[in-house]
Amino acid sequence: MKTKLTSRVVATTLVTALAGIGLTLPASGATGPSGTASDTTSGSAARSAYGTSHSKALQAEVDAIMKTGTVGVVARSTGPRGSRYATGGVADKATDAAARPGDRFRIASASKTFVATVMLQLVGEGSVSLDDTVEDWLPGVVSGNGNDGSAITVRQLLQHTSGLFNYTADFPMLTSAAAYQAGRYTTWTPEQLVAISMRHAPDFEPGTKWSYSNTNYILAGMIIQKATGHSWDKEVTKRIIRPLDLDHTVAPTTDSRIRGRHLHGYSSFGETGPGIDVTAFNPSAGGAAGAMISTTADLTTFYEALLGGRLLRPAELAAMKTTVRAPELDPAWDGARYGLGLMEVPLTCGGSYYSHGGDLPGYTTRNGVSADGRRTVVLNATGDGSPDMSTQQATNDLIDDELCA
Repeated sequence: MKTKLTSRVVATTLVTALAGIGLTLPASGATGPSGTASDTTSGSAARSAYGTSHSKALQAEVDAIMKTGTVGVVARSTGPRGSRYATGGVADKATDAAARPGDRFRIASASKTFVATVMLQLVGEGSVSLDDTVEDWLPGVVSGNGNDGSAITVRQLLQHTSGLFNYTADFPMLTSAAAYQAGRYTTWTPEQLVAISMRHAPDFEPGTKWSYSNTNYILAGMIIQKATGHSWDKEVTKRIIRPLDLDHTVAPTTDSRIRGRHLHGYSSFGETGPGIDVTAFNPSAGGAAGAMISTTADLTTFYEALLGGRLLRPAELAAMKTTVRAPELDPAWDGARYGLGLMEVPLTCGGSYYSHGGDLPGYTTRNGVSADGRRTVVLNATGDGSPDMSTQQATNDLIDDELCA
């Protein structure tokens, strides 16, 4: 029997609407071999869209998600017996085009696992230590109002135990449809986003509690740039996207478009009336906290490689999978724990899976991966879904059923 979720929304936990998320789209740092954004069905692109068979069982679960009020859904489940897909609804209300397996979408805070992987690669190379402080790398950036970068470690940033105020909780653009439309194309620097957080006192002393804060990963991206001389998006592209041939995955900077066939996002921001199309958006508002775009197949390839030990050395992968309790996430994932850019969630059949969801206006990304990476489930749903968390429950059920099958 599935655990019943409470009605408390997860908006301020796993990526408050839009900035711990995968805001906009395919821009710089996300180019194909020719130096232009990949939009062809080559390499992993073919498998992204078509390298799987349709599943009636998975379709039934997708249909259940659609009944909770979503606009479109794409889902992929991969295991020892191969890959299967199912879709529902439309990718674009204006054209009524159906959602397709290979459609791109904003992965929001699922981007954090990519960023954490790069940071842990740097740890394995000896360029960064998890015990380094923010002040060591970014002197004076975290200061004022009781904030002290010398007391916060890289590990605490990746683990969300820094206590830093979540900047997206003070982001006017997320308050209404009008505010979103007015600010959707604004370009933000990482320094500006961190400065929003520094206007607030920390939520707790570093290392004493757990609380999700997008500020942590903006700082992680800044440290990656200091350590490598390259922006976080360029390092993600060089170290993960290109080696794994993730032809439909991009780490954008300021481009507000999603290139190629993609899902459109829609949100009403809690207001009455139909939702607006929120697809176009400047991803700098999310940056290293969530500005990436991908597909279900590309994300599957990434998770298989990560949990399968192909991206990190054993010590760093073990560190990533070392979790602490994250009670703030219980309303959505009862018993959830959090490691370094990875969440751990109990399975109803025993054991647990690894995951990192992502939310922003109009897009919901969910996933589940076995500890060895051999079984993976990835889905994205567009629209606001249900206000009573039945959408969240339905996505949880799909992942749990697939991984327990």
